[in-house]
Amino acid sequence: MHHRLLCFSMKLQAFHLYRIILPFTLLLWQCQSKVSDLPNLQTQVAGIESITGKPEYLNSSFVTAGDRLYMVGHQNGQFPDLGWHVTGEMGGIWDHPIKLMDGFTAAIRLNNQTYCLEKADTFINYPFGNQHIYNANAAGLKVERFQFVPDGQEAVVVAYTFTNTEAEAKEISFDFNGMIDLRPVWLGERTGLHDSGDYAFSDADLQTIIAKDSLNEWYVVFGTPLAPEAYQLQAATCVTEHIGKGCNATLSYNLTIPPNSSISLPFTIAGSYHSLSEAKETYQTVSKDLAQLLENKKERYESLVRQTQLDIPDQQLAQTFRWLKYNTDWLIRDVPETGRGLSAGIPDYPWWFGADSEYALQGALAIGRTDLVYSTIDLLHTLSEKTNGNGRILHEVSTNGAVFNPGNINETPQFASLIWTVYRWTGDKAFLEKYYPTIKKGLAWLLAENDADGNLLPDGFGMMEIHGLNSEMIDVAVYTQKAFADAAQMATALGETREAEGYQKIADQLRIKINKDFWVPESNSYADFIGTTKQALHLIDDAIIRADTLGKPWAVTELNATKNKIETYPPNHKQGFVLHHNWVVNTPMETGIADPAKAESALETGRNFVNPFGMFVTGIDRDETAGTDDSSFAKDRKIFSYTGAVMTLPTGVQAIAENNYDHPDQALDYLQRLTRSFSYAFPGSMYEVSPDYGMITQAWNIYSIAVPVVRQFFGIDPMAQDRTIYIHPQMPSDWEQAAVQNVKIGDNALSLKYQMTGNTTTLLINQTQGNWKIIISFPEGKFQSWTLNGAVAQPETSSNHRMVEVSGNDISLVLRE
Repeated sequence: MHHRLLCFSMKLQAFHLYRIILPFTLLLWQCQSKVSDLPNLQTQVAGIESITGKPEYLNSSFVTAGDRLYMVGHQNGQFPDLGWHVTGEMGGIWDHPIKLMDGFTAAIRLNNQTYCLEKADTFINYPFGNQHIYNANAAGLKVERFQFVPDGQEAVVVAYTFTNTEAEAKEISFDFNGMIDLRPVWLGERTGLHDSGDYAFSDADLQTIIAKDSLNEWYVVFGTPLAPEAYQLQAATCVTEHIGKGCNATLSYNLTIPPNSSISLPFTIAGSYHSLSEAKETYQTVSKDLAQLLENKKERYESLVRQTQLDIPDQQLAQTFRWLKYNTDWLIRDVPETGRGLSAGIPDYPWWFGADSEYALQGALAIGRTDLVYSTIDLLHTLSEKTNGNGRILHEVSTNGAVFNPGNINETPQFASLIWTVYRWTGDKAFLEKYYPTIKKGLAWLLAENDADGNLLPDGFGMMEIHGLNSEMIDVAVYTQKAFADAAQMATALGETREAEGYQKIADQLRIKINKDFWVPESNSYADFIGTTKQALHLIDDAIIRADTLGKPWAVTELNATKNKIETYPPNHKQGFVLHHNWVVNTPMETGIADPAKAESALETGRNFVNPFGMFVTGIDRDETAGTDDSSFAKDRKIFSYTGAVMTLPTGVQAIAENNYDHPDQALDYLQRLTRSFSYAFPGSMYEVSPDYGMITQAWNIYSIAVPVVRQFFGIDPMAQDRTIYIHPQMPSDWEQAAVQNVKIGDNALSLKYQMTGNTTTLLINQTQGNWKIIISFPEGKFQSWTLNGAVAQPETSSNHRMVEVSGNDISLVLRE
């Protein structure tokens, strides 16, 4: 049975209020569920780790996420229009490639008064859900809202718990209003997705509201197992206006709350971009099994904790690491027609990127998410081949499969290095064989189509999307060098000796060229780019305007001095220039190809371009207050811009770079800067721009912390294809004890405990596959005595290191200085 609500037209128009009271006999037939039968989901999260938000950030964003659907709103419980990618539309409930709702509102009617649940007093975040607490509402009544997204379902569950703190029962009416907005994702028009007006109707059989886009088979269904007292077109109060072509519809319930007791009312909001029957089926599946679905998600998140589980002295870093595992899971976008992969960030980049994934998936390997690594690579590869077909890896693709940017120059070589890294962690030769042909095509395209002067340095945009920075960029050069070096190892593994020699020759030439041509001695830095005098002068003028506008007089002085100097050069003279002090000048140290002396100087230079949260994206944006400025970045910003930003990726890159040159204490300093922004604004998450700007959750954050901790501090360096794990610990000096458990490597799982007491260092290692080789090394001269499994060991010397090789499930190494 359906009651059409005629809610079809623009959301901002005025509507006549309809109220449909169901016949008494129908209500008796429907009323299968009682309030007392409904689960109180909040009891299932009792004792689960949680983080409470700051009161000053209640007006900022949160996300409740699953792989098929997620919901973005404000921590105070509201759903304002937010986001800039599609202006005002990036919040709400998204079932990619469509949006279902702008959000919802709720109201309580008690003693002829209406109380809008619009300003929560407290926001609490859990690994797999979150909670809003409303204390200041109807007299004697506390309301809590808990929500989570079940795994694999196009649905979100929103459960209200009403607590009567008084000695008399309370009779209330409760209105739940859905702010419906069925609309396509960004670039929808490129794939034939066009938005139209929405209309809603009641479904008495399901006891729900159903809404449809008038021209598309897009549906949303919402309700509870409890029969509503009424369906309404639009609530009289508490509804906020939103842009778009949606409409509002409300379910009303009469509830009795016993004295000093609580009752719970869980809503399910389900959607489909295929059919009404599919939306209904999802609604029924989820609403009838809420408690079990929550328990399943809870157990799965507990398994995430057990993978690469840290026990380190820095508890803030350990907590950040643990929650970044959760953050990574929140960012999985599964759109069956397009693919399943790690998206870049919420709310404005909830789709897939080449570069973002090429960083983030290295971190995902270190936390055991091989499943996510495989599916994301398959997605990017499939779409890149469909779009380009020449080995070029795309930059950005919406969840409808529409490619916005076919690829910046850096993404193709970074893909090659990612494939080699995955192979080293999995030993999966079929995986390598699958992607190696694309890598060969991509490296050929890289030099044939983007290196006009034939000097092995491709021209084009890299990570820095600054207008004009598209000549020979330092990051493109560095990642190209690493790609050819990694391709040489791939070719060797696959028996292509000639190709391996050719690739290695190019890699060797590039390493020399980068250290020679990009190095700028007077700046103690690698150059931002290599270009002509004419190109540099144009960029300097732009940089001076930027620095002057931002009030950075030191940068203006430096840039003017540089301008005066290079104005004496011939217009077509070509060399490396340091203009912006962009973070990418540190990539030679990130990959470890910088000559040691140059690396030491460049790392020291880099330490000048930080604030308490980390590394500036563009160094000339720094000023004399940067060293101590730990305030909000988002405050008073009216237009979205990354100008002046300190970001998590550059900071993580710098930590990795410091570790590569044996500076773990300095690396830890950068990681501690990163963790200062953890939970700064959104509890349990770390913003893209530190501490509180841009994406509220960002994929590459896991690279910035997991790689320096797991692969460098603990020194875990696998060659799974050889069933070998190299271990070269380099712990921060004040970490006297540290442990990591259950690091997934191929079909093996490694645990490592490090302990330092006086002049004695002990390593306890366990692996599930005892026939794998473990090769442990330390710098030559660090330890005089080595005892392996209770017997005196005689380590071998190689490349300024001493090492021992051993196998077995349990390994003990005691070293004395």
